[in-house]
Amino acid sequence: MSGLQLLWFLLLLVLFVGFFFLEGFDYGVGMATRLLAHNEDERTQLVATIGPHWDGNEVWLITAGGAMFASYPLWYASLFSGFYIMFFLVLFGLIVRGVSFEFAAHAETLRGRSVWRWALFIGSLIPPFVLGMIFTAIIQPLPIDAKGNVFATLGNQVNLLTIVGGVAVTLMCFMHGLNFIRLKTTGPLRARARQYNQVLSWVLYAGEVVFALLVFFFTDFFAKRPISTTLIILLIVCAAVIQHYGVLKDNELVSFIGSGLGLALVVGLIFNGLFPRVMIAQNAAHSIMIADASASPLTLAIMTGVTCVLLPIALAYFIWSYVVFHKRIAPKGNA
Repeated sequence: MSGLQLLWFLLLLVLFVGFFFLEGFDYGVGMATRLLAHNEDERTQLVATIGPHWDGNEVWLITAGGAMFASYPLWYASLFSGFYIMFFLVLFGLIVRGVSFEFAAHAETLRGRSVWRWALFIGSLIPPFVLGMIFTAIIQPLPIDAKGNVFATLGNQVNLLTIVGGVAVTLMCFMHGLNFIRLKTTGPLRARARQYNQVLSWVLYAGEVVFALLVFFFTDFFAKRPISTTLIILLIVCAAVIQHYGVLKDNELVSFIGSGLGLALVVGLIFNGLFPRVMIAQNAAHSIMIADASASPLTLAIMTGVTCVLLPIALAYFIWSYVVFHKRIAPKGNA
């Protein structure tokens, strides 16, 4: 394995971490439009918190997919062909969610706006749940042939670990969104979001215990990487404690960092367990390794140069956008 191959494996990790950290709270806010808000005015207030950011945050997923296609074409081909239907569901959710913002804003009747608010909720629920299922499916042994073709069955895609993984990611995104709401709103929504997370924090603790047990029994993470796997799981629990502490002390920033860190560490756990593989086969000889899945050294070198130029510009834009739209969103009539 070359240094550039390792670098791009780590860069993909960074891109997926950025996606779940940033887009995770967008999904959480979208879910909160039905689970937290009590009326249309409160839903409008919630949508305003992510209005300037959601499309930019979604670019992290597009960039991660594009980077995987360019740097690890065999990984991309095996993953997307083996889980085609599940990725189609993710795409459906993203499309429905994307159009819901514009259509709700231009709806001429309250009923029409309600339909598109429901579309926002559904489009915010499907992607994190299905992506959670996909990421926990690929850490289990899959039927892969010598050419890298994945023949994933329904049992490979829908089992106890993938369902728990999907629920866990959805719950973590919802809690991350609630912490973002506490950062960005005033009024009843902010207080209600704190109350919700006071209860959900205990649910998260229980879920993390179940998830850790399933990782032990369904994957080879503890067998292959016992120290790092145990350490990352402990850090995930610590992140949940930090999030809970911020809720109890009514410190929105601490809560937000804790919930975002938890999502980031889950992605880190998956990449740590996969390394030096990118896909795990039931026949170990057919597992797809980093060294075999990557593009040519020249391609990786060119991509590295382009990234060094464009990444600082992209990061500067993201920082600037959050600075510009830093003010809290007040309830209608109190702005």
